[in-house]
Amino acid sequence: MTTSRPMRADARRNHERIVTAAREAFTEHGPGAPLDDIARRAEVGPGTLYRHFAGRESLIEAVYHADVERLNLRAKELVDELAPLDALTGWLREQVAYVTYNRGLGAALKATIDQDSATYAQCKQLMRDAAAAVLAPAQEAGVVRGDLEPRDLLLLGHGLGVAAETAPDSFERLLSVTVAGLRAPM
Repeated sequence: MTTSRPMRADARRNHERIVTAAREAFTEHGPGAPLDDIARRAEVGPGTLYRHFAGRESLIEAVYHADVERLNLRAKELVDELAPLDALTGWLREQVAYVTYNRGLGAALKATIDQDSATYAQCKQLMRDAAAAVLAPAQEAGVVRGDLEPRDLLLLGHGLGVAAETAPDSFERLLSVTVAGLRAPM
């Protein structure tokens, strides 16, 4: 039986710096960004990068997972901070920002991450949980339609992200129209 020990504090910091540097490099240069550049940005040696990540695919996967975890956490923060409809609207806005930010990386993720992998399944569940976290209080408050499902929010957010990429000046109007369509009938 193998037990995994918690990561030492310095190793955890290196891991986080590598993921942050990879996110920046992938955003600037796409998923083919040189791993040596990522190590340099993270201020670690190539050996440290490879101790944490077997290769490009595992690094892309780690960036994806970290971003989805952040969106999941943000849903919970918004629910704690804002009125139900404002939390839902704020989370949709953040989901759209994520979709537009990761558009180029998204294709690489789909090509890299096995759709049957544990990471993909976990990230999919984290996104559903995040959507449910903002949807349930809004439904309980009666401010949005009761027939909405978390998946609906995910699909709407993705669609708004694509629209925001092609017509960024229309995003706020489209978000407003979308939220109006989510409202519970009077």
